[in-house]
Amino acid sequence: MLQVLVVSLLVAIGTAGAVLLASNDADQAAVDQVTGIAEAFARSPLVIQAVGSADPTVTLQPYAEATRLATHTDFIVVMAPDRTRWTHPTRSLIGQPFVGTIDAALRGGRVVEKHAGSLGESVRTVVPVENATGTVIGLVSVGITTNAIKERLWHRAPAVLIPAALGLLLAAAGSWLLNRRLRRQTHGLGPAEMTRMYEYHDAVLHSVREGLVVADRDGHVTLINDEGRRLLGTSLPPEIAALLDSRTPVADEPVLAGDRLLVANQRVIRFEDKIIGTVLTLRDHTELRALTGELDSVRGLTEALRSQAHEAANRLHTVLTMVELGRTEEAVELATAELAHAQQLTDQVVGSVGEPALAALLLGKSAQAGERGVELAVDDASRIDGSPLPSRDLLTVVGNLVDNALEAVVTTPAPRRVTVLVVEEDGEVLVRVSDTGPGLADTSLAFRRGWSTKAEGRGLGLALVRQVALRYGGRYEVGPAEGGGAVVTVRLPVPA
Repeated sequence: MLQVLVVSLLVAIGTAGAVLLASNDADQAAVDQVTGIAEAFARSPLVIQAVGSADPTVTLQPYAEATRLATHTDFIVVMAPDRTRWTHPTRSLIGQPFVGTIDAALRGGRVVEKHAGSLGESVRTVVPVENATGTVIGLVSVGITTNAIKERLWHRAPAVLIPAALGLLLAAAGSWLLNRRLRRQTHGLGPAEMTRMYEYHDAVLHSVREGLVVADRDGHVTLINDEGRRLLGTSLPPEIAALLDSRTPVADEPVLAGDRLLVANQRVIRFEDKIIGTVLTLRDHTELRALTGELDSVRGLTEALRSQAHEAANRLHTVLTMVELGRTEEAVELATAELAHAQQLTDQVVGSVGEPALAALLLGKSAQAGERGVELAVDDASRIDGSPLPSRDLLTVVGNLVDNALEAVVTTPAPRRVTVLVVEEDGEVLVRVSDTGPGLADTSLAFRRGWSTKAEGRGLGLALVRQVALRYGGRYEVGPAEGGGAVVTVRLPVPA
């Protein structure tokens, strides 16, 4: 309606302008017409001769009326210099004084004016009739009434009004078609509904605590909220981009994005059975995953200590029974051997690893390995003084590497051995874990998320190690170990 109103206003203004121009043109055309007729009439030899006669009316009245009818003017009046009419369309006015301005014509000039005379308002001109010597001997006035001019203008009205009416019809039809298209594109929502929807949409996007990414049917990202920008940064990580391209519905899928572990949920958007895009929501589980890993380490250490306590009780009963049986020397030998072995491992770990959390982790993993029939050895070259890196990152790297190595060797025939080397040298922390397992057939895939040698695995262990290495600008590699198995090496530069 606003568009139709604007177009109607423009057409009305244009039409009014055209009417004004046409009216001015009509007035000017009337002036040109009466001026030309008057001058031609005044120069006619018949008129000059009749004006000088004793009774000009006899000759001039029929001639003036014939000329008026032929030229479609309203009056042709021939008068004496004293305004006395010799001719007039109304015969009763012949001999009466002319009503109008004649001063300029008496001086040999010309008068053009719009004046209300005996026939009403008219556009008229007055020109002199001169004899051979240039003396003004009479005057000729030719005029057209304004009503006649308006009549002529009305005859030209269709040429202006028809295009204006067509313009209005086209504007109305165009507005109707545009309205239909907009309604179809907005699913019937009007401006008020769209404004309210935008306000709600914007408020939800800025307040929701999950990252939201929307891609169109071509896979181009069309929307991302504040939390999504915080989680993903300025560009889409490769795994997120691959997930969007796949258009595969997923639920609670762990995805690595830079140094974050995200949980992704994705679904395809359909409207009227057509795919129009993809919606991906992301939750940050980096902190939760780290805390869960630490909790798993503590839980594992607790279980190992419980098992060791149970085994210690069994050995204590054995020693006591041997003492009761009089086998004192064998009892002392058995007790001191077990104590020496445990103390040797503890002394080695505590003496070489000055990071308390890492030392506790290694002792706990050693106990777990013992329960599973695997020997966990700490390389004699291991040396960590203080805390060169945050404890959480060290635990993530060492814990995941040891867990993977234990899983690799637990199902292999004896001897089953895992060796750990953690040392700080040349401004970086070197972590190397080797095992006597079957090794890796394709080492290039080991650090990718989702890759696992276990059927039930999620493939996150080495991916988290890779994440930490990338965060510090470090290096990681997988290769075969001497005598079989695999060795994983991670180098983490120590921040200045």
